[in-house]
Amino acid sequence: MLNSTFIDLLAQASKQAVGLDDGGVLSLALPLAPLDPLAALSQLPGDDQFRMLWDGSPGFCFAASGIAQHLELSGSRRFELAQRFCQLSLSRLGADAIKGPAMARPRVLLAFSFFDAPLRSSPLMLPGVRAVLPRWQLSRQGHRAWLRLQRPLGAEITPRFVAEELWDMAQHLERANWPQPPAVIPQVLSRSPWQQAYRGAMDRALALVERGELRKLVLAVRQQLQLDSPLNPQMLLAGLRKCQAGSCRFLWGEADGSVLVGASPERLLAVRNGQLRCDALAGTAALGEPAQALLQSSKDRHEHELVVEAIRSVLQQQGLKPLCLRQPRLARHGTLRHLHTPISAPLAGQQLLTLAEALHPTPAVAGLPRREAMAWLRSLEPFERGPYAAPIGWLDSAGDGELRVAIRSGVLRGEQLELTAGAGLVQGSEPERELQEVALKLQVLQQQLSLASDPVSTAALG
Repeated sequence: MLNSTFIDLLAQASKQAVGLDDGGVLSLALPLAPLDPLAALSQLPGDDQFRMLWDGSPGFCFAASGIAQHLELSGSRRFELAQRFCQLSLSRLGADAIKGPAMARPRVLLAFSFFDAPLRSSPLMLPGVRAVLPRWQLSRQGHRAWLRLQRPLGAEITPRFVAEELWDMAQHLERANWPQPPAVIPQVLSRSPWQQAYRGAMDRALALVERGELRKLVLAVRQQLQLDSPLNPQMLLAGLRKCQAGSCRFLWGEADGSVLVGASPERLLAVRNGQLRCDALAGTAALGEPAQALLQSSKDRHEHELVVEAIRSVLQQQGLKPLCLRQPRLARHGTLRHLHTPISAPLAGQQLLTLAEALHPTPAVAGLPRREAMAWLRSLEPFERGPYAAPIGWLDSAGDGELRVAIRSGVLRGEQLELTAGAGLVQGSEPERELQEVALKLQVLQQQLSLASDPVSTAALG
């Protein structure tokens, strides 16, 4: 229940507006009953401009919609300029705007493309980076929730107008009589073939690895699915909560109607109270295979160790002292198992997006050496990666934040669904096994997204 009064909220709005120029952003927040941001996403105004859902664990979730301020740019300075935008936008909100629990803090939401700038068109045409200070933000953790509204002042947008808008929306959400969208599961009318083109590119990539020009290359494929009706993103995310509880579910929707939706098992980095955490995630097997087979696979262990080694090296170059387990552990995400090594380090003043720039892309999604691998991906993959395997996440007003690697995802546009998946090629890789791994990942994606998929034998994954 609302435990504030409108008079209190109006006084808060008037106080925060002091010193804000015309065009300055007023940021107000109210505590609410523990609403589910996933269920409430469609009730937040402004989703025709922008919407995002972040459904992480343990128990932290937020929905956002509309735009108060935003940045779009491409180029080699995208991480640096995005960090500057975040700091400037959040600092201008004032000290009073950031009072309250951590979950209620204002956040800038971030979606990067895999490369600095796109070369080809794709359904989700993200620039090098898109950063959004949202108009609406509904956050929940445990049994608490907060609703935040952020509005540039000017003309009819006065402090009283903002307070009234926030109060009315809070009351609307707490009534919770929202109509639920029908759970219509579309049928797949057609799937684009990918095996032949991938085999040719994989043969070239493996030759590079065998000659020693690359230590690893993560080659991806793209499959287009034509559906008989649109998929409902909220229904998909509700399903992902059940089958991908250990992953971070996310949605990023643009004004043109395209929606990136997925469940990422891989944390690029997270910052909490001055502590950094990264995930090294590489090496994949189907859940039905013996658990120890993945731990004992020399190919998968080698692939995983390359990722751990590269992340530790990057963090050391940034002046950090990373700590990690000596041996990887098994992590289950849906029907797949991965080798997983968490890596942590205390920060010493480093900024989140500076570290993200140094880490992206990790060898888990690109290859080694990084520069040469990136160049070969541009040559061998006949499509634009766009947001696939790129960082997506948020940065808050205290400098905390999290970026996930946008894998296990799909891009929706009406009745079209675009899926992308890849496999790491190293010395010892077997072509048939790599083909099976990619096919398995595409199959799992379709199952996660509640679509019937073609059966795939996993016998070659052992």
